[in-house]
Amino acid sequence: MLGKYIAETGDTVRGAAKKFGVAKSTVHKAVTERLARVNASLALAVQGVLMRNLAERHLRGGEATRLRYARGANG
Repeated sequence: MLGKYIAETGDTVRGAAKKFGVAKSTVHKAVTERLARVNASLALAVQGVLMRNLAERHLRGGEATRLRYARGANG
């Protein structure tokens, strides 16, 4: 279920963990190790999403910092 959710929505490991009520490490292990043994094609799709999220991580962090400082300066 986790792999299918991440592949369909493009959500992050953190987002999937929150949605399913499990730990981030549980999600990561499930979609990187266990899923490869069960469904190789889905595992490849999920790996692509995880790699994209990793590449975009610094952008999301920078945006969060920008918003934090913008809110602080305005009130």
